[in-house]
Amino acid sequence: MNTHSWPRAVFERLHIRHANPWGVGTSAYERRKYRQTLALLAGRHFMNALELGCSIGVMTARLARQCDRLLAVDVSRIALRRARLRCTGREGVSFYRGHLPGGFPALPARGCDLIVISELLYFLSPADITRLAGQCLRVRRSGAPIMLVNWTGPTDTPCTGDEAARHFVACCLRAGLRVVHARRHVGYRLDMLADGGDGADTAMTD
Repeated sequence: MNTHSWPRAVFERLHIRHANPWGVGTSAYERRKYRQTLALLAGRHFMNALELGCSIGVMTARLARQCDRLLAVDVSRIALRRARLRCTGREGVSFYRGHLPGGFPALPARGCDLIVISELLYFLSPADITRLAGQCLRVRRSGAPIMLVNWTGPTDTPCTGDEAARHFVACCLRAGLRVVHARRHVGYRLDMLADGGDGADTAMTD
C-alpha cells in the first residue's frame, strides 16, 4: 500500500473519466450517508461552515440549507466546476481549490462554527492527517462540531477509513475535544467531535 497522500493528478483524472465518481449523486449508499450525516445536525443553523472534500457538491447543496455561509473545498478543478453548477442559486456558498493539507484555505482563527470532512481523510498519510487536524482546530470556533465521515470497506489508500478516523480523533482528543457521537453504519462510520457534553453516543466496534 502506498503510504503517501494521493496527489492532485489522481483526483483530476478521476473526475475527467467519471461525471459522477463514486456514485456520489446517485447511489443508495450515498443517499443514506447524507441522510445520517445531516440528521446529526437537524435543527441547527450555522454562520460559517467549512466542508472539506466536497467533490461535485451533492452534500454541499444540502448542507447549505443550514448555513449562512459555506466554504466547500476540493482538490479537483473539474469537480468544483460541477459543484458550482449544482449549487447555482444557493446564497452564501463559495468554493476553494486546494490540495489538503498544504492547500488549506486562509481562514481567520476561530472562524468556523461547523467543519465537515467527508470521505477525504483516508486519502492522506497519517502525518498529513495530523497536520489537517491542527489546521481544523485552529479555525474551529469554541463549541463548533467537527464531523468525520469515512468509508470502512477495503481500500488501497494510505490509511483505511478506521485508521484515518482514529488519527484525526486522537489529535482532537489531545486538544481537549471529546467524541460526542461515534456510529458505525453499513460501509461507513460517522464521528462527531465537540467541546464535551455528558457523554458520547457510541456504537463502534474498533
